[in-house]
Amino acid sequence: MNSWKRKLVKIARHMDDKVDNITARLKQRLGANDLIHIVPYRTYGTARKIYITGRVLEDKNIASAHEADNLFTNLLNMYKRFESDEVPGAVVKIMLQDEEHFVTTDKEGFFVFNLNPEQPLITEELYHTVPVKLTEAPTRFSGETIHAEIMIPPADAEYGIISDIDDTIIRTGATSLLAMGRTVLLSNARTRLPYAGVTEFYKALQLGRNGKRNNPFFYVSSSPWNLYDLLVDFMDHNEIPAGPLLLRDFGIQSDSFVSGDYLSHKFKEISQVLDTYPHLPFVLVGDSGEQDPPIYYEVVKQYPGRILAIYIRDVAIPEKQEQAQTISASLKEHGVEMMLTQDSVKAAEHAATIGLIYTQKLPAIKQDKKEDKGEVAGKEEAEVI
Repeated sequence: MNSWKRKLVKIARHMDDKVDNITARLKQRLGANDLIHIVPYRTYGTARKIYITGRVLEDKNIASAHEADNLFTNLLNMYKRFESDEVPGAVVKIMLQDEEHFVTTDKEGFFVFNLNPEQPLITEELYHTVPVKLTEAPTRFSGETIHAEIMIPPADAEYGIISDIDDTIIRTGATSLLAMGRTVLLSNARTRLPYAGVTEFYKALQLGRNGKRNNPFFYVSSSPWNLYDLLVDFMDHNEIPAGPLLLRDFGIQSDSFVSGDYLSHKFKEISQVLDTYPHLPFVLVGDSGEQDPPIYYEVVKQYPGRILAIYIRDVAIPEKQEQAQTISASLKEHGVEMMLTQDSVKAAEHAATIGLIYTQKLPAIKQDKKEDKGEVAGKEEAEVI
């Protein structure tokens, strides 16, 4: 970055800090602070190393989404998400194996625990929960204990799945600023639409071939943390397998604001997942609209032998199709097949052919696609891509 740009960013960040400090003092003096609460993020780890993160924010009382919500309600809730009031200097406590651990939030309200348990965390479930509590904060806060979820893949997991979110499992229109803005701002978790058949396809991948439904999912996206609750709600509502959401920071204080390089965020997060589970192979799922194919190509080169297959949802933009097809041809030299398709069923058929999922699951995926498209009864929403 040019020196003058660095200076401008430094000045802007300084001004941002000043405004935040003045606003915080004024609200405290006027007694206008909302109740503070903890927002834990679903994370991942191993039996020997766990990672817990989240944010301390003023509670904006964002209303639960309903299909009948009007545009004003959706827009108001989205405004509340992005007009978040972070709480720096709050002290968060967790209990792990009867031992207390404390950490203080940074200027953006984030907290992170990186811990190595004395005894390995052994659980038959895919998720381990840890109690989290706020113990100190600048203003009034809830002393309620909540639980953070940590995904710990079992030793017999066959493979992991790393998936993009926007235009991969949920129609966003990320290639068009107007379409993306309309979708993000004016819809909610109940009205945003999944791609047809994606739920049953992902369930089949999670089930794998051992029948234990313990193949772990990781969702990597350039969407900001401000959308975390909406994305989790959307996935729960559509019964898409749960997994850690690895999003990015948003705002003038974030590194991506300085570099403008959101693609390095994806590669970094994917690399951390692969490094955490060095003996686990992975399936990658993304779309051709942005930069998933070149990112996944770099992952294959950096982690030879670790990627079983790549599925790319074709968003039907000619230049992007050409790029994806060129990368697909190059990937064959590395022994990895990348499938470019607009159809979840075709991706599932390929996955069954190479032994990733049961062939017997294909009828359920085809039925799910028909229900999503409204071709047969079964789901309330009928207008799905």
